[in-house]
Amino acid sequence: MRTAAVTGFGTALPGPALEQAAVWDRRFAGHLADDRVARRIFHGAGVRRRHAAVNPLVEDVSGWSTGRRMRRYAAEALPLGKEAVGAALADAGLRPEEIGQFAVVSCTGYGTPGLDIRIAADLGMAPDLQRLVVGHMGCYAAIPALGAVADYVVARGRPAVALCCELTSLHVQPPSDDLGQVVSHALFGDAAVAVVVEPGEETGLEVVDVAAVTDPTTADHMTWDVTDLGFRMGLSPEVPRVLARHVRGLVTGLLGRHGLTVGDVDGWAVHPGGPKILDTVGERLDLPGGALDASRAVLAERGNCSSATVLLVLDALRATGRPRPGRAVVAMAFGPGLTLYAALLRAA
Repeated sequence: MRTAAVTGFGTALPGPALEQAAVWDRRFAGHLADDRVARRIFHGAGVRRRHAAVNPLVEDVSGWSTGRRMRRYAAEALPLGKEAVGAALADAGLRPEEIGQFAVVSCTGYGTPGLDIRIAADLGMAPDLQRLVVGHMGCYAAIPALGAVADYVVARGRPAVALCCELTSLHVQPPSDDLGQVVSHALFGDAAVAVVVEPGEETGLEVVDVAAVTDPTTADHMTWDVTDLGFRMGLSPEVPRVLARHVRGLVTGLLGRHGLTVGDVDGWAVHPGGPKILDTVGERLDLPGGALDASRAVLAERGNCSSATVLLVLDALRATGRPRPGRAVVAMAFGPGLTLYAALLRAA
């Protein structure tokens, strides 16, 4: 039976890293009326620095129309996406014309012709390339996209690329006392991450299985609404409690289908939606100390980059030698719905 494996990673980050303290002092302290609760949330978000295509210390986009933000997205996302895809192809040792499918994931910007067409053309991918756009699913979208391109690779026997390109800095909202907005402004950063998936299991990370669960009774707990002033996130403090109800069943079910337990997993790439999210996952799965260090490090150095984040964590794990040959890694992310997605991968 043919298999599919992740064989290349590529990352592109816009501009120099912004220090969290400076972002608060020089931008959001005034934006949020220097509220003490807002300050505590901002400095307790687990973020030390992050990158932004639209530097909040230089530009105030909070009054921009959605149309203006989308035009800026098109200008900023194209070079970032090309850099990430080019790096992933180089890492895998492939040429652009060898790719059979190209998937682009984003919930922060749209346009047609979109990144899928423009990046493919600029890099020289083949005219018969199959393209897929995954839009507005939110932070978990990398995993269903990875599942989709892996299915293509298994079915067609050709390599594929998935790109997550998220520019959350475009969606700063007008001043508000909504604490959900404070959390959003404190957490999110920008990044583009691409992965190459190829037939075979001799190298890389084999994509073994994907699982999901959605709790529609909590659909209002996490939202991402298109407004006249960009995209506005809604966040409920109840999100960690909902995750606590579902995360163990999702993970043990996924592992159990393959004769594995939580203790058999050699690496955890968990989307760092915030410190409480990681604490909840660690507690519910009874993970050993340090199991989520890669997730915490990505949150600290990059922030929450929406769909791109779980791939950043997976690449960070890879850099540490995890998972070891023949061992498993679980990648997991969460988002609107309220939805949990998980992928089981195994190192060659």
